[in-house]
Parts: sequence; C-alpha cells; structure tokens
Amino acid sequence: MATPILDVQNLRVRFETHHGIVRAVDGVSFHLHEGETLGLVGESGSGKSVTNLALMGLVPQPPGVIEADRLTYQGRDLLTLSDRELRRLRGNEISMIFQDPMTSLNPLLTIGRQLTEVLEVHKKLGRREARRLSAEGLDDVGIPEPQKRLDQYPHELSGGMRQRVMIAMGLLCKPKILLADEPTTALDVTIQAQILELMRRLQESHGTAIVLVTHDLGVVAGMSDRVNVMYAGKLVETAEAGPLFEEPRHPYTKGLLGSVPRLTGDPDAELDSIPGAPPDLAALPPGCSFAPRCGFQVARCTEDIPTLFELPTVQSERRSACFEHARLGPTLIADTRGRLNGLDGNPDGDPNEGTPA
Repeated sequence: MATPILDVQNLRVRFETHHGIVRAVDGVSFHLHEGETLGLVGESGSGKSVTNLALMGLVPQPPGVIEADRLTYQGRDLLTLSDRELRRLRGNEISMIFQDPMTSLNPLLTIGRQLTEVLEVHKKLGRREARRLSAEGLDDVGIPEPQKRLDQYPHELSGGMRQRVMIAMGLLCKPKILLADEPTTALDVTIQAQILELMRRLQESHGTAIVLVTHDLGVVAGMSDRVNVMYAGKLVETAEAGPLFEEPRHPYTKGLLGSVPRLTGDPDAELDSIPGAPPDLAALPPGCSFAPRCGFQVARCTEDIPTLFELPTVQSERRSACFEHARLGPTLIADTRGRLNGLDGNPDGDPNEGTPA
C-alpha cells in the first residue's frame, strides 16, 4: 500500500480550564492517502473541528495542549515544525475551509485583498495575476459578477456567498490536503452540488486529499471513501463508507443513521432520536462515554472503556469501539437513500443514482 500523505497516531488535544481538564480529542488515529476523502462525523462537541485545527497547528496554546505519538505530513513531523514552516504549509499545501465565514473573513479588508494575499504570499504572484485568479476562483464556486465582488467587503455579501468565498480561498493554491469543516453549510442544494463537484475535480486533477467534517450524512455518503465516527473526543467506528451505511457496528452510528429524515413512510411520524445529551468532557462517566444513552448497554459498558476492535469482515480497516458490536445487524437504510441521494449532487433524489457503494 502507498505511503499515506498524512499519518495521525494517538492524537490528543486537551484544554486546561477552571472546571478541569477538557479532553477534546482523546487518542484519535487515522491516515489519509493522496486523492482520498475521509468523512468525519458526529454531534457538535465530538471533537471533529478541534481535530482539524490540531492538524493545522491552530489550537491556541495555552490553554490548549496538542500531543501525538505521530503526526506527519509527507513524512514531516508537524509537531516539531517552527511557526515559520507551519505558515508556509497553511493555505498552500494544507488548506482549511472554516465553518463560520463571518468570523473567519476580515471585516476590514475587501474580498479581493483577502484572496489575492493567499496567492501573493504562497505562489509569489503579482497583484494583477493574483486578482485574475481570484476572480476565477469566485466564478468556480458560483458567485455572480466575481470582478465586482472582489471590491466588496464581507458584510456586503450574504451568508451563503461568504461561505463560498471561504471555499474559493481554500482551493486557490490547489492544496495537497483540504480540511473542509462544514463546507456546504448555508448553501442551497444546487450550489452545494456545484461545490462538491468542484472538490471532486480538484481531487482528480491534483490528487488532493480531503478531510470532510459535516453533519450531513448525504454529503458523507456521496463524497467519502472512508468514514470516521467521533463521540466525546474518541473514534467509535471507522469503516469504508458503503459498509458503514449498510451495516453500522456501533450504537451511536446506528443512531445517527436512524435520525435521517425519510422520504417514504408516514410523513407525520416522528424522527428517531438518540436519547439524552453528549457528556461533559471535563467529567466523563466511567466506562464507555456513550453508555448512558445506549440501548445495547451491558454491565461491562459502565466499567471498562472499549477500544477500537478490529472486526472480522472482508473490508479493510473496519473497527468499532463497542463491546456489543456483534448484536448490531444490518440497518434498514434503504428508505433513507432517497434523502442521501438528494444531497449527493443529485437534487432529484433518483434512487438509482449516488447510493453508497
């Protein structure tokens, strides 16, 4: 197997607060190959965004502390790079689309200045050429009148347009790794499909690897080669996308899939939900952190912390952090496929297109 472009082993991120130590990311391991998309899913507060920030070296220290047994990009140890070396990588070889465009864009600078600066710093382009490529970038993400938008300020654009500006900024330098944090939030289905297609083209032409953080399981089904499911800072299941959607082997994954709105059945029926709420990361319960919300709980779950078990399947790298994973059979996901397909660049939701495979 080819050497991964990104290798993460036992990544840990903690914050020392007045209420105790918050372990936002606790022992996360994964790798990423060139041209691959890794989906990262879970509820808010599960550690997805902090994982991406740690990869970019953007966790504020203090109060944050980043540790890992191994954190390498193309064989280079990211934890030992100087601030100057990290700045050379950020936005150039490793780029990130941030979740909140209003707080990520500088309100005092025009859209054009914020875009051209990326190309001037990383690609050493002149102002005129950088402006031309910036306008092309805005056009690629479906922003009308891109030349006009370059001279506007963030507050003059809608939330959806600001989000597309952030996406254009992340793609300008054709990065080797794109960390996409909820990239299609606040976008309508048509623009969302256009953005996802743009990301696919970037992968095909430049071999870009993508870590895709999203709550949208339809986007995950259509874009991801593999999926990591996070809960309370830990990985609870990891698998290739198709097998994970067909047969989840962790109760939390099963709950996430069960909460997808269905296009068939009783339109007045209530959605399935996971009872309870995520735990306080500064005061985790003993044993499995998901046990208080789990319908498969046994006595052992409240005493021992499960690690990722290698599952006896034909698929590679299928793991679950559940003592009772064998009790979880195939999920009835077929009736949610219309919903998943409809968000997979297929607005009509054709049941014969875009199914997880």
